[in-house]
Amino acid sequence: MGTIKENYEELVNTVNNLMNKLGRKDEVTIVVVTKTVEPERINEAIEAGVKIIGENRVQEAREKYDKVKKGVTWHLIGHLQRNKVKHALPIFSMIQSIDKVETVQEIEKRASNPVDILIEINSSGEESKHGVAPDDLFRLVDQLLNFKMIKIRGIMTVGPLTVDQKKIHEAFALTRKKYEELKDRYPELEIDYLSMGMSGDYTIAIEEGSNMIRVGTAIFGKRVY
Repeated sequence: MGTIKENYEELVNTVNNLMNKLGRKDEVTIVVVTKTVEPERINEAIEAGVKIIGENRVQEAREKYDKVKKGVTWHLIGHLQRNKVKHALPIFSMIQSIDKVETVQEIEKRASNPVDILIEINSSGEESKHGVAPDDLFRLVDQLLNFKMIKIRGIMTVGPLTVDQKKIHEAFALTRKKYEELKDRYPELEIDYLSMGMSGDYTIAIEEGSNMIRVGTAIFGKRVY
């Protein structure tokens, strides 16, 4: 591994080269995952150009928030428990992991400004993963349309835990299909983010249409727990 700056620049170059190869004219937003990463190293990443921080746990984000340089936005990419909503709202500008009406009800009750959300779908069918079943996506969206304190901006998924690239492609292709259907079905919504792909599979995700990736290990190295 190189330095954080070198790793981030390499990631950006890889993404740009792949987008050029695919002939895509849109952009891929990079969310830098900072789970278990110390504030000092997060600040080093920010100095290298990182704009969006992705945290899995509300409590860990709270512990780091005041120690991390300002000028970045924070996304919650892990599961949000209802009892953590009040602590999450002051930190995160986007919650990428909504899969239940009950969580949104709590946001509605506590938010002072509308919160951007992504609907998490379980594209792999793995029981260990959070997310609404793909076939239940529109049922959930219909239930969320009348809430005033959320803005549905797109879909997020976590790829299957496998080295079988065919299965990863299939899961991401299914997610892309649901994303396109979501845009077509709800033209009144500002649907513009398809968040899929992490350090081990972000190139496959981009090939399947992802425009937001969540990458940590490729920048900071393997996590130390």
